[in-house]
Amino acid sequence: MIERVEIGPAAILPTDALWVDILDPSAEERTRVEAAFGIALPTHDEMREIEPSSRLYSENGAAFMTATVLAQADTPHPTSDVITFILARRMLITLRYTEPRPFAIYANKLCRAPTETVNGGEDVLIGLLEAFVDRIADVLERIGADLDRVSKDIFQAGSPSPGTQDLQSVIRALGRNEDLASSTRESLLSLTRIIRFHAATFEAESKKETKEVKTRVRSLQRDIDSLNEHVAYESHKINFLLDATLGVVNIEQNRIIKIFSVAAVVFLPPTLVASIYGMNFQFMPELHWEHGYFVALGLMVLSAIVPILYFRKRKWL
Repeated sequence: MIERVEIGPAAILPTDALWVDILDPSAEERTRVEAAFGIALPTHDEMREIEPSSRLYSENGAAFMTATVLAQADTPHPTSDVITFILARRMLITLRYTEPRPFAIYANKLCRAPTETVNGGEDVLIGLLEAFVDRIADVLERIGADLDRVSKDIFQAGSPSPGTQDLQSVIRALGRNEDLASSTRESLLSLTRIIRFHAATFEAESKKETKEVKTRVRSLQRDIDSLNEHVAYESHKINFLLDATLGVVNIEQNRIIKIFSVAAVVFLPPTLVASIYGMNFQFMPELHWEHGYFVALGLMVLSAIVPILYFRKRKWL
């Protein structure tokens, strides 16, 4: 069985280990690792550089591969950070400053696997990449379920018209899903580059090992291609739902403006009648009518009712 061992500050680094995981190292720890394995670890800033020559290269017999991966996807504020995979002496060294879930999942799985099933650092690397792809698939499934819920909230027949607060929550949900989709797309692109670089630099000790690795890599690439298509579909759906939500906002605004417009038209005739009989001309026959006041009130009420009935007949109300 494969055993997991935590290395203390004064312990000697195992040069025959299968996988050495370095999490947020201090300057002293970086120096110890570089001296023990004869490699130069990239700094966090160097890992963040986007040009391929800074992320995928070979140096002193070791292959350096840096990927941007999604982290904290289950929290309200998911992030993306870089992880460097180093293949040296048939050993895998990972350098990271974040704690994505696939690391813990695969580490536990690896500890339960028989030793003979793991041929070296290449197997560990591919296993880690497979864990990341599985995690991305889970995230995309959750995005799809969330988008289905949002779609029902917007388009479900017979549902009440969403209010301002509901539409704001819909837009926030769409924005978060778009961030997740963008991060997954970036992660898939980074993983694809690593797979291609690894395939170009990998040298197995036996033909059987080469065949097994190539089979797993091809399967991994197919999964990534499928997820790329799925994330593109989800992105299109997010854009569609965002446009639909903004359309609903415009409809709600137009409905409110329509109400004010109708109210203005309804009260315009009574205002005109009141303005006419509010003039102070000396000779106005209606001023001497016994029931002129009530006639004027009735005329104002009638002039308000007639537009309302007309609007309802035309189904404007």
